[in-house]
Amino acid sequence: MEIEPLPAPALSLEEEIYRRLRDLIVSGDLVPGALYSMNELATQLRVSRTPVAQAVTRLVDHGMVRVEHRRGMRILETSTHDLAEIYEMRLLLEPRAAYRAATLMRKVEHRRLGEALTALRRVTDVLNNPREHLRCDAAFHRVILQASGNRRLANYVDSLRDLQMIRGASTADKTRSLSDVVADHEAIYRHIVAGDAPGAAHEMHQHILLTCNLLIEQETGAATVLLGPPWPSPADTEPLT
Repeated sequence: MEIEPLPAPALSLEEEIYRRLRDLIVSGDLVPGALYSMNELATQLRVSRTPVAQAVTRLVDHGMVRVEHRRGMRILETSTHDLAEIYEMRLLLEPRAAYRAATLMRKVEHRRLGEALTALRRVTDVLNNPREHLRCDAAFHRVILQASGNRRLANYVDSLRDLQMIRGASTADKTRSLSDVVADHEAIYRHIVAGDAPGAAHEMHQHILLTCNLLIEQETGAATVLLGPPWPSPADTEPLT
């Protein structure tokens, strides 16, 4: 007997509202520092206030907004200190994810990563749009994070990238050329596709560390002290368990 599979469940109303508000914040349509009435947001979305309040609670948990009693939801601005903390967390998480991805990725995931790299090259060659470049950059990293086998890790780093997007902070075509940024991603891609886990981890660490140092200096005019312990060289790296 054949049983027809169930259709994919639709997103809950709260999830749809959360994603819509998050996208509006990340795109800058909801302006950092501005205050928005949740009643007005509910009216514009044509929903009741309750699911809006539930979605806003998730945005609070992710550090994107603050609720002000009887006033509404204020979009939080991402400070330079926030950026340093974001990159410190990424340095702890993403090299290990790249290591695991290099050992776990299958051919279909290699294709997905290659497509994400092609999209990054295309936006570099054709568009002068910093936010779109950040979006394509994040998509490349997301493939690696998801391939590492840890869904929570991928979602957590996504929330960190959202905070960076609010500020629109990028070194691309500012303190680094776009071609140099793409070259970093090409190196990570080559090591992952080759199954070189230590090399992938090392390249990811170097990419994030360099971006952090340049970005903080670009934002403040002073060199950052966030260096952290260097990721071991590929030759010295023992297998991670």
